[in-house]
Amino acid sequence: MRTAVVTGAGSGIGAATSLSFARLGYHVRLVGRRAERLQSVAGQIRTEGGEADIHVLDVTDRTSVRAFAAHLERCDVLVNNAGGAFGTETVATADPSDWQRMFEVNVLGTLHVTQALLPALLASGNGCVVLLTSTASFTCYEGGGGYSAAKHAEHALAATLRLELCGQPVRVIEIAPGMVYTEEFSLNRYRGDAGKAAAVYAGVDHPLRAEDIADAITWAVSSPPHVNVDLMVIRPLAQAAQHKVHRKV
Repeated sequence: MRTAVVTGAGSGIGAATSLSFARLGYHVRLVGRRAERLQSVAGQIRTEGGEADIHVLDVTDRTSVRAFAAHLERCDVLVNNAGGAFGTETVATADPSDWQRMFEVNVLGTLHVTQALLPALLASGNGCVVLLTSTASFTCYEGGGGYSAAKHAEHALAATLRLELCGQPVRVIEIAPGMVYTEEFSLNRYRGDAGKAAAVYAGVDHPLRAEDIADAITWAVSSPPHVNVDLMVIRPLAQAAQHKVHRKV
């Protein structure tokens, strides 16, 4: 059975993507820091007749990632979804520890997992590495310096890996979502301030949902092996660009 490893699988896009792969018949390896969240997603997959295992680890812990990879018999798809944005301060006032945290999870976490699973992906004969970046990976905005810097770096990782794997049986797919409503992303960014988190989506007609991104990921991976979706930018209709969002009055 083909196997998909999804990081940050306990909620949001990671959970939705895990469910989508399970429905396609994949054995899903759910990776994340919170056991109870992973158990909930795994339970839903199993209720629907799918197969899933949970693996509690932090992608920034290189030793744990390598131990996980050493016991993995097969990997056909890796979805590097674990990430996040922390803080909205300007460059002049930002806490460097927030920037370090964002770089560690979005960039180094992706690097750790990709390096550890690349031998299995190559051995599969038709592997896919998916990186969840953001429209912030190519567009900067006020208050988003640290997150945009991390996502720019992750975009560079994807582009470089694609060049280095040219001629090998592994596709490198980058999915760059715009405004996606999930229960935790903006809440984490605004340090738990629910009011500020909700204001991000106020008046926006149908922001994207986690399921929309999951559909994009599974579509790209399910394309014929000779088709590589290098970069997919996906936004809600109400968002024409990073700074252009239609809001109902």
